[in-house]
Amino acid sequence: MIYLEGDTCYLRTLNVKDASSLAELVYRNKGYWSIYEPLHREDYYTTSVQREKIRESLSLMNEKREYTFGVFAHETDQMIGSISLYSLKRMPFSSGFVGYSIDEQFTSKGIASESVHLVKLFGFEHVQLNRIEAYVSPRNFGSIKVLENNKFQREGLLRKLLFINGKWEDHYIYASLSQDF
Repeated sequence: MIYLEGDTCYLRTLNVKDASSLAELVYRNKGYWSIYEPLHREDYYTTSVQREKIRESLSLMNEKREYTFGVFAHETDQMIGSISLYSLKRMPFSSGFVGYSIDEQFTSKGIASESVHLVKLFGFEHVQLNRIEAYVSPRNFGSIKVLENNKFQREGLLRKLLFINGKWEDHYIYASLSQDF
């Protein structure tokens, strides 16, 4: 297990015992998150599917290809989000992507910014990446602020990148480099 301590929250890698909490989190936020992410089939929101997703992420972590963390509130130990460092590529790239989702009840409290900071620190110092990237919808002002607060720079616009709710959506690509960290 990997544990990353923050001031407003802590992150830890998930285990299969977290499947029901993760299923509750994704179900509770499916409407809120579907603004910027594709909706999933109904079975996606079940404990059994989330258990399989956790098993897959543990397998990818063992191969050092992905690190998925739950975001937990200090006071209650409640899972309030998730964040992943994924699609890890080794030399000559030495890069990966960060993706995150925070429970709607806990937005605008600095939790996403701190979570990205913790994962960025982990990615540069422990995984020894050179570059961490993120995709973000131009309409997602909160997520843009999270990335920019963490010194990610906008590098361009990827046209019609993701198919979300029946429509192809443009996304910005942001990146942070280890040399700037």
